[in-house]
Amino acid sequence: MSDECSWLDAWLKAKKPDPPLPSGVLHLVATPIGNRDDITLRALRVLSQADIIAAEDTRRTGLLLQAFGIKKPLISCHAHNEEKQGRHILDLLKEGKSVALVSDAGMPGISDPGARVIRLLVREGIGLTVLPGPSAALSALAASGLDGEAYAFGGFFPREGKARRLWLTRFGRFHGAIVFHESPNRILATLQLLKESWGDRYCCVAREMTKRYEEFIRGSFSDVIGKLAGQDKIKGEIAVVVEGSPDQGEAADSPEEARALGEALLAGGMGVKEASRLLAKRTGKPAKAYYAMLVESQGSEAQ
Repeated sequence: MSDECSWLDAWLKAKKPDPPLPSGVLHLVATPIGNRDDITLRALRVLSQADIIAAEDTRRTGLLLQAFGIKKPLISCHAHNEEKQGRHILDLLKEGKSVALVSDAGMPGISDPGARVIRLLVREGIGLTVLPGPSAALSALAASGLDGEAYAFGGFFPREGKARRLWLTRFGRFHGAIVFHESPNRILATLQLLKESWGDRYCCVAREMTKRYEEFIRGSFSDVIGKLAGQDKIKGEIAVVVEGSPDQGEAADSPEEARALGEALLAGGMGVKEASRLLAKRTGKPAKAYYAMLVESQGSEAQ
């Protein structure tokens, strides 16, 4: 076993023995979105005790298991065989096996394979349990500076024209934050389309979260497009958070939220004057007041 999991050995020896996993139950296990140290202790216990692990990519999951010294039978369950494998998993569970279902990163069934398997088991009355863990969408929302009290998850931004129009209509009037995924090859075109469709809203592009080159780019669509266009090549996995429509619900212009957004803009490299103007445009209040507030915030952080 590698040195990486020596701490796990010590923890397992020190704690009381866990009861065996219940038979005939599917365990939905969230896996790290980048940094594998983000895996939970409960996830490691279930993966080490399950009879079988159903994985989106058995090679990728195999590397994760290897890092923690876990050896278990693996079967594939991805977008192209999910319906067939769902029936196979159902048979295994009826035989009394315990099965852990994982995707390449994050939670199975959330923009990843797994939803059809889950629906099948629900129809058949088979038990399942969920092990929460890393989430790209929630991590990006937390880092955006936007209020997460109300938010909508849009999955992957559609590639087809009709689907895009429906998506833009569906989420364009939502008053809370909108979170979605996009590929690095299409991110600039998508941000430009959103700007043209929704206006120049505040957004946060989260790239390579939890990994070595993690980056958060915050500002208006115009600001973020400009920053991304200046990069030689955009790489990595991307989650985008966009502020909700100001035309529905109460605008996010409370002093506390304005300060939080302003500080997020400054943290992203925007100047005080530019951030003040963006807040003023967003809320309709004078930029001068926001300028003074952000100067004060900078002074407080420096102390």
